Amino acid sequence: MKSFTSCALTAGLILCGCNQVDATMENKIEQSKKMADSKDKKEITTLIRQALDWAESKEKINVTPVVQDKKGKFWISFNLAQHERNLLKLKGSSLFAAEFISNYNQLVLTLDQQLKKGSYGPWQVGDRPSFNFASNDDPWCSCQDVPYDKPSPYNFIETEVVSLNGSKGELNWKWGGLGPEYDPQPGYDPGWKKFRYRFRVVKESNQWKIAYLEGFDFKKGVRKNY
Repeated sequence: MKSFTSCALTAGLILCGCNQVDATMENKIEQSKKMADSKDKKEITTLIRQALDWAESKEKINVTPVVQDKKGKFWISFNLAQHERNLLKLKGSSLFAAEFISNYNQLVLTLDQQLKKGSYGPWQVGDRPSFNFASNDDPWCSCQDVPYDKPSPYNFIETEVVSLNGSKGELNWKWGGLGPEYDPQPGYDPGWKKFRYRFRVVKESNQWKIAYLEGFDFKKGVRKNY
């Protein structure tokens, strides 16, 4: 009886020790994951800031390189040679994934085809585009201005993770560092503090790159703007 009790006690101690080891390993794995996620988030925040700064730099592209008719009264098509140069610039920046470049290419080619067919109706020079893409806001930020009068306003961008693993992620970016003067006022638009912009990233060659930007959404972009 004494021997049986001793064996049972020993087995219990061994089982308890195993559970403690398992718990310790789980804690280490969880801590490692949190550290990796934190590192990835910092890299992605830097990436989206760089991408938006690039879009304002001398390397920026005209996202809608359209062509006028001979009389200069209407926009009738896209300059596809300029578009090809745009694609090379996007690729050369090392900021954008193949998915983003492919989506933008298809977006412009579709708009060009539909514009030539007259699907959007006449687009007079001086008027806003009759399609949705880049018609009201800057597609890079879905805004017409920024809340900072500074050389690099995008340095104040912060990110919120929707989902993130080692190879892809979905996030929102928002304007950070906004003082009380930007607090929402009753009866007015919630403004900059409520603003969120959705984007996705993927890893290519072990580097985070932009895969999707809300302002470049294909389905929304090709819709008529009326």
